[in-house]
Amino acid sequence: MTEPTAFDVALFGEAMLLLVADRPGPLENAEAFHKRTAGAETNVAIGLSRLGLKVGWASRLGTDSMGRALLAAMRAEGIDCSHVITDATQRTGFQFKGRVTDGSDPPIEYHRKGSAASHMGPADVDEAWLRSARHLHATGVFAAISDTSLQAALKTMDVMRAAGRTISFDTNLRPTLWSSTETMRHWVNELASRADWVLPGIEEGLLLTGHDKPEDVAKFYRDRGAKLVVVKLGAEGAYYDSDVAGTGRVDGFSVKEVIDTVGAGDGFAAGVVSALLEGRSVPEAVRRGAWIGARAVQVLGDTEGLPTRAQLEEAGL
Repeated sequence: MTEPTAFDVALFGEAMLLLVADRPGPLENAEAFHKRTAGAETNVAIGLSRLGLKVGWASRLGTDSMGRALLAAMRAEGIDCSHVITDATQRTGFQFKGRVTDGSDPPIEYHRKGSAASHMGPADVDEAWLRSARHLHATGVFAAISDTSLQAALKTMDVMRAAGRTISFDTNLRPTLWSSTETMRHWVNELASRADWVLPGIEEGLLLTGHDKPEDVAKFYRDRGAKLVVVKLGAEGAYYDSDVAGTGRVDGFSVKEVIDTVGAGDGFAAGVVSALLEGRSVPEAVRRGAWIGARAVQVLGDTEGLPTRAQLEEAGL
């Protein structure tokens, strides 16, 4: 007998306060910053919730002003935060993000070492709560922030596999958080082998698999058990290789101006995962992901471009 589910998607990961510079140029020259939320898993959680899915997010935050602001922001998005632990002995992570005018990736400066979320471990995984979701979305970021969070990430995937739930995994590489490139490659590929749907970027695919063609990157993960691999190709769209839909390409959406590339991959993931959970076809899901990713690069923050259900329906997606 299948257990009843309370959520569509569960996510584990670190939220950080994001401080975005008020002007282009080196971060040290900025005199004012705009306060936003950041975090790969939280970006996806917000994207999914805005599209009407029931989302649960588990994490650890400090009781400082940054932690209070982040928790309030996530609750305001309609996300279940019952498994977010606030710890007065730990601090909340934050990051600075610069501004660019040429469409390139903006400079990012992280302040997350030793953060509250980095102290998460397997004991923080409430198995019953996790199984109350029908899907787990995981990324390579949560696994990278500490040795204990890596063990927690592995446990979340093992619990959901054992329960017969689906799992999506965005490789989402953060090389500076790992002890070495080899360690990162090993563990990210190990996590990917536990997922049903794997979402690497083409440059990440080269680093992780040694292949520079999307077809070969996809085959690498399909050979390791993935039912669907979607390789993100930036402005060119994406390539997919699937059990049910075969292979194909989906074109990207043209944008007038690229303001901020950070968060585009998270928007893409929210689009793909939401559509698949709604029973849409693989090409439809990838097209939705590409559309949301294109929206994300046209705004300053990580989540400001994530659409509501009404905006999605207006676009016919």
